[in-house]
Amino acid sequence: MEFLTQLWLPILVSSVVVFILSAIAWTVMPHHKTDYGQLPNQDAVQQLMRENPPAPGQYSMPWAASMKALEDPAMKEKLAKGPRAFLTVVPNGSPAMGPMMARSFLFYVVVSVLVGYVTWHALGAGADYLAVFRIAGTTAAMAHTLASVPDSIWFGRPWGTYGKQVADGVVFALFTAGVFGWLWP
Repeated sequence: MEFLTQLWLPILVSSVVVFILSAIAWTVMPHHKTDYGQLPNQDAVQQLMRENPPAPGQYSMPWAASMKALEDPAMKEKLAKGPRAFLTVVPNGSPAMGPMMARSFLFYVVVSVLVGYVTWHALGAGADYLAVFRIAGTTAAMAHTLASVPDSIWFGRPWGTYGKQVADGVVFALFTAGVFGWLWP
């Protein structure tokens, strides 16, 4: 755990910087404005869901309880007719921004701790700026860009939306690498 006592400052500073960059990416920059669209019959779908309210959670439509259920002719027909969808239902009301922002910041702290761990064990104290930048940047880029690839492969998340996340993640990684290189012991 020596790396934590040596790297607490770059861990904290990079977490704050990435938190701010993330807020800018989602609130100021225009590139995420088209990540979600409106259903053509949103009001009717919402009304139907109010009449049969699903609990918050993740849903698949049509839903199959097992791989064997996918072979049922009725299920095959449902799949062919569509629509097929993956749906996340969240609690009603305005989003609780405070707790979500706190969890987001905690995520950035965890990423920075892992970046610090890998970089510390790869290089140790006294490494030069560019070596730290390379290892910290690569590790941060992996954390910020690769985790959601399966969402596009398996769950239909548009690759264009993922591409925007990659752009954000590369910026986050470059700033993380810069902070670690700057504040490296």
